[in-house]
Amino acid sequence: MDNRIKELRDRQAKLVTEARERLDQINGTTDEARVKELESQHDAAMAEHDQIEARIKREETLAAIEKRDEERRARMRPAPGDGEARGSDDGTPLEYRQVFHKFLAVGGDPSELNSEERAVLRRGAEAKAEFRAQTAGTTTAGGFTVPTELAGFIIKTMKAWGPMYDEDICTVLNTSSGNPIKIPTVDDTAVTAEKHTEATALTDDGGKDVTFGQKSLDAYVYDTEFIRFSMELAQDSIFNVESLLGDLLGERLGRLANKELTVGDGTGDPNGIVTASSLGKTAAATAAITSDEIIDFLHSVNSAYRRSPKSRFMFADTTLAAIRKLKDGQGNYLWQMGDITTGEPSTLLGYRYSINDDMDSLGAAKKVMLFGDFSKYFVRKVGSPVIGVLRERFWPDLGIAGLIRFDGELGDTAAVKHLITAAS
Repeated sequence: MDNRIKELRDRQAKLVTEARERLDQINGTTDEARVKELESQHDAAMAEHDQIEARIKREETLAAIEKRDEERRARMRPAPGDGEARGSDDGTPLEYRQVFHKFLAVGGDPSELNSEERAVLRRGAEAKAEFRAQTAGTTTAGGFTVPTELAGFIIKTMKAWGPMYDEDICTVLNTSSGNPIKIPTVDDTAVTAEKHTEATALTDDGGKDVTFGQKSLDAYVYDTEFIRFSMELAQDSIFNVESLLGDLLGERLGRLANKELTVGDGTGDPNGIVTASSLGKTAAATAAITSDEIIDFLHSVNSAYRRSPKSRFMFADTTLAAIRKLKDGQGNYLWQMGDITTGEPSTLLGYRYSINDDMDSLGAAKKVMLFGDFSKYFVRKVGSPVIGVLRERFWPDLGIAGLIRFDGELGDTAAVKHLITAAS
């Protein structure tokens, strides 16, 4: 698998070199037909580059799933001798997952389990009581019994599908409860000190008092709705079903969380980073941006924020396709491919960037680009995503669903700015 990914990375590097050679052939004397031909060749090379990137991600995801399933199979592999008596006889205690899978395989009939297995199942169900579906005044609802190790994989998948849920980009606050969190804010950048005149009393008129503000992080709840699957499928393909549904639930939660943290309107939803950002630059065209406009946009953000390790650009993938063709006044490309051998990421004007397809593509009056210190955007996560299987409601089939609680808010609107295209 590693050799295959290395070959794909090498192919990507070759494609970037070829694409750059095509653009380097364009100058002031190149006729229009030749320009179109070279740009078409460049676009084809970069399209293949992006296809390979998607393939690499699939390979890496598949490898992780295969490794996880192999580890599960190793735990489930019967010991030599009587499979029913395994556990106490060979000194290895029975795991809840083993008994849970057998319980599904026998159609949920506890009489098919021996006394030790029933005890393990009972203890596991009691330990996972927090996964039961409970409402005020209802004490008998239940059935959430999916093993908790799915949660870690869900979080990983959500990061892959949405940069705004990644703690390496934003500032993440993890809490166990959903009580509102108040964030104090202050902007003192426009206030200055003054020269002091000897023997003169200091001014004390309140004109330069510090003004504080406050923003709130709540805990909005979102769900995936139920995915229903048959008892027969659970019996025959339990490992594959878990992997498949783990992927699907993670992608659904990831897409939803990223969208709300990007363009949420702040009314009953998170205040998305695009919504909360301030204006940095207005482009002259309705569906295009220039290299000079991006440079102006970069410098619209205060240098104190530009020095932050979490400063970066953010835009949709279609916007990146347009940026790749741009050069500065000295003929240097704004976009630079990273070093795949050392893991260095690609950059734009020396800064890292994130692809966020919940942002607008190039068009009239669209906020197509963000830049700034993303550590000033706070993402509040309440616990981990809750994943559960419900038996009673769908008996004899099963249903699996996911829940998540989060919120987002930009602490300082001057820290992250947007570039907007012309209205007409």
